Amino acid sequence: MLALVIPYFKLTFFEETIYSLSIQTDKRFRVYIGDDASPENPIFLLEKYKGRFDFIYHRFEKNLGSISLVQQWNRCIALTSGEEWLMVLGDDDSLSPTCVEDFYSHLPEIISNRCKVIRYATVLNDVLSQKKSPIYTHPKLEKATDFFHRRYKNQTRSSLSEYVFKREVYLKYDFHNYDLAWYADDRAWLEFSSFGMIYTINTSHLIIGLSDENISRATYKMETKEQVKISFFRNFILINLFKFRRDQRENLLLHYEQMIYLSNKVNFRFWFSLFSLFLINFYFVESVKFTRRLLIHLNKDA
Repeated sequence: MLALVIPYFKLTFFEETIYSLSIQTDKRFRVYIGDDASPENPIFLLEKYKGRFDFIYHRFEKNLGSISLVQQWNRCIALTSGEEWLMVLGDDDSLSPTCVEDFYSHLPEIISNRCKVIRYATVLNDVLSQKKSPIYTHPKLEKATDFFHRRYKNQTRSSLSEYVFKREVYLKYDFHNYDLAWYADDRAWLEFSSFGMIYTINTSHLIIGLSDENISRATYKMETKEQVKISFFRNFILINLFKFRRDQRENLLLHYEQMIYLSNKVNFRFWFSLFSLFLINFYFVESVKFTRRLLIHLNKDA
């Protein structure tokens, strides 16, 4: 059974989300709506769609999303009833009509490949310009490390809503509680898949809403996002560096180096840790070049 979990707060685009669930060609799913003490009551809308699909609505008395989005996701997931597969759907995102049907039709192949993380093709819906992107697809089977390497190089895209994952891996790892939930989903797909394969369903798609209300908008809390990014790389990616291919490891180290320069967080600990990682990975020439770049950077700022 498939559980669709909606952490609800905004009414603006919620009817599109609900409508997309009501027209699914396969009704083998249950929806759990966790209302984060929203000032915009959705009851009238839910009454309109009552009986068109199976859903459970729960209103939390305390707003949590403004403090921790990840904790809000978690308490919404806690509403579920033991379904094997979970999906966290944004209240401004929607599904094409065959998403659930395609999930079940692909499930035997998903199981045979031992995949615990699934994703859908996506369409970006920019509500401000009223334009939709073409359907964006992924490789049918892709290692999570290859996906992440492409993602940080801006060669692919990703959002929380497009993923389905097994309950067992969620219970094992959970979503890491990063501020703004920034990078929480990227880390999850690496951990939930055990740095292994992600299976993509390209025969249906998620429609991802883009608006000035999204936390992913370019101007929103950029300093906080940058701090989270540094923490994510330093305390997760670098620790798990050997799970990536050798060429990817070099790129990740160079990317982290530039990140630290831009954040003005250069210190001896940074030099020692990165120099050691270059050496451990047998990038001997690069370790010397790194030290030279660091000295140039320090002299420039002196």
